[in-house]
Amino acid sequence: MKWINGDELAGIMKTEGKEAKKDFLVVDVRDDDFIGGNIVGAKNEPSNEFLTSVDALVKETKDVPLVIFHCALSQVRGPKAARIYEEAKKKLYPDEDKQEVAVLRDGFTQFQVKYKDDPKLVENYDAEVWKNEYH
Repeated sequence: MKWINGDELAGIMKTEGKEAKKDFLVVDVRDDDFIGGNIVGAKNEPSNEFLTSVDALVKETKDVPLVIFHCALSQVRGPKAARIYEEAKKKLYPDEDKQEVAVLRDGFTQFQVKYKDDPKLVENYDAEVWKNEYH
């Protein structure tokens, strides 16, 4: 499984001519912690429902060259969702291998620390949510 850091994702998102949901898709698998902001254009697919929604997501995104998963820290939910997605993709489209699947290292928690003030990268930001050090 490929890992990318926040700077790499920011670079992809800001590349002239690259479009979210066409050239890349960010999949945020946070559950009730999907508050306080998100990556611009990210699709929220809660991890607690992921097993039942993964086949539909694979079908919907099969032509997107890069799919990037993350959760709050990308330690458990993000990598697990990426693995489940890859397995479902192989089952549904065994002859397709053009798509790259990646996980955002350190998740949204670290991404928002660096990019919270950039409206091209983070939307719906709420500073109050991030004042709690345990978020």
